[in-house]
Amino acid sequence: MESMGSLRRTHNCDVLGKGNIGEEVVLMGWVLRRRDHGGVIFIDLRDRRGITQVVFNPEVNPEVHAKAHRLRSEWVLAVKGKVEARPADMANPKLITGEIEVLVDELRILNTSETPPFPLDEESEISDNLRLQYRYLDLRRPEIGANLLMRHKAVQAIRNYLNDQDFLDIETPVLTRSTPEGARDYLVPSRVNAGKFYALPQSPQLFKQLLMMAGMDRYYQIVKCFRDEDLRADRQPEFTQIDMEMSFVDEEQVIDITEGMIKALFQSTLNEDVAPPFPRITYDEAMSRFGTDRPDMRFGFELIDLTAIAADCSFKVFREAADGGGTVRAINAKGCASFSRKDLDNLTDYVVQFGAKGLAWVKMKADGEWQSPIAKFFTDEERNAMAAALGAEEGDLLFFGADTPAVVCQSLGELRVELARRLELIDNQKFNFVWVTDFPLVEYDDKEKRYQALHHPFTAPQQDSIDKLETEPASVYSRAYDLVLNGTEIGGGSIRIHERDVQSRVLNALGISEEEAANKFGFLLRALELGAPPHGGIAFGLDRLLMIITGSSSIRDVIAFPKTQKATCPLTEAPASVARKQLTELYLRPDWKEKE
Repeated sequence: MESMGSLRRTHNCDVLGKGNIGEEVVLMGWVLRRRDHGGVIFIDLRDRRGITQVVFNPEVNPEVHAKAHRLRSEWVLAVKGKVEARPADMANPKLITGEIEVLVDELRILNTSETPPFPLDEESEISDNLRLQYRYLDLRRPEIGANLLMRHKAVQAIRNYLNDQDFLDIETPVLTRSTPEGARDYLVPSRVNAGKFYALPQSPQLFKQLLMMAGMDRYYQIVKCFRDEDLRADRQPEFTQIDMEMSFVDEEQVIDITEGMIKALFQSTLNEDVAPPFPRITYDEAMSRFGTDRPDMRFGFELIDLTAIAADCSFKVFREAADGGGTVRAINAKGCASFSRKDLDNLTDYVVQFGAKGLAWVKMKADGEWQSPIAKFFTDEERNAMAAALGAEEGDLLFFGADTPAVVCQSLGELRVELARRLELIDNQKFNFVWVTDFPLVEYDDKEKRYQALHHPFTAPQQDSIDKLETEPASVYSRAYDLVLNGTEIGGGSIRIHERDVQSRVLNALGISEEEAANKFGFLLRALELGAPPHGGIAFGLDRLLMIITGSSSIRDVIAFPKTQKATCPLTEAPASVARKQLTELYLRPDWKEKE
């Protein structure tokens, strides 16, 4: 291989145009494509910014031309030559550099390459595992590399905005104490403290609250966080948060700052003018209308509560649900009465995976007639009342769910999204933001037989319901707020508890004894006794945000070196076994064997 010698890159591969004609330039990059046209060799030279066509003509430099015959895909080159205009019939309007080419008179081959395991010059179906095994090659592909450029722009926009708002960028510890109140922690054994473990942070939550107590009244951090949980398209074991906290604020101030940041982010990355203030709905309204606290509001198909109408009907499924404290709700799929029986069976199978026992349906015919296996169980008055509540007309298709509120909300909530997908009603060019507020403070965990925090144990209860913490914890609402974009929760936060006695009462409502609270959170409880100011904040999933901004189907496409759905890295083959000595130094048993 050759060295660069005296050659120094003068331009990147995305900048040369007609204004550079006649200039002598030096370009460096990778061979994307090689074409031989009657003796003249054309190379598409690529760097991370773009492509420039370089030409090897035997009449200009026979020695360089002969050398160019050796070039193959992904070889690394340095070329020196003169910029010339392309013939009019060979211009490429799709490229920034499509009106020029570089006639090469000096070529240095900086490195060769074996044939890549997948093509880099075309869009093709490549297995995720192969892409991640050769991620450094995958990142050379323009569409994936462009995602990292977008990530860079996003982070710069966020930093610039928050710096201008007088926030301080402060790092918090990565090795910290396990506080297993949320997802499972990643644990790190300590060599110098036998039998003790650190945890990798799921969030800097406690430290950023302590920073407020330290007087650092506006904090932010773009920070790595870790959760040992089952993976899916929008989840990774290590992920990046945009973390913020502020003192002497209420919900309105946090939301106002946040909306300004989102506006700056979308303007910088997509040149998209999103317009705060964003709409707001309460948690109860979100669950009632959409069946989820992450509503996609780009389309209709809202859930309608029919429990009162169905309470006295003769259809046993509806009546028993209403009598047993459950609910009966329905969706009007406007104009969908033409669905076939196969379509209906498929949709029934779809909702069953979310806990539904089935899916009742009605096709609306002329004069309000019902075509349905369940039509005979309802009086004309009941049918008319349901149709009126649903705004049903001839040609509509009604879907009903009857069960516990949790099952009905989830199954019909998922059904409305699936219907929108099948009917192609989702506008992927639209960004629909909505704040969801006034969450319940706690929810009951049937497995643990105790209440758990819906967000985290440090979320402040609403002032008018604090007195119910001991007697009716399930009826206490919190000062929490989530920002949802197109059906995905992109950020969540709350006003925090800043008074010791309120924090103790909330921990008690969660079944955490004083002894356990002192053991897990003693440092926080002590800080709350030493002049803690009112404070609140929010955290955003940067990876999820970038997934939406770039139109990617997975957050893996916006992370430089992501993990698989089994939390492995095909590139480095992590996690891996370690030497027996390393285990014994950490006081871990080295005789553990992997399960077959």
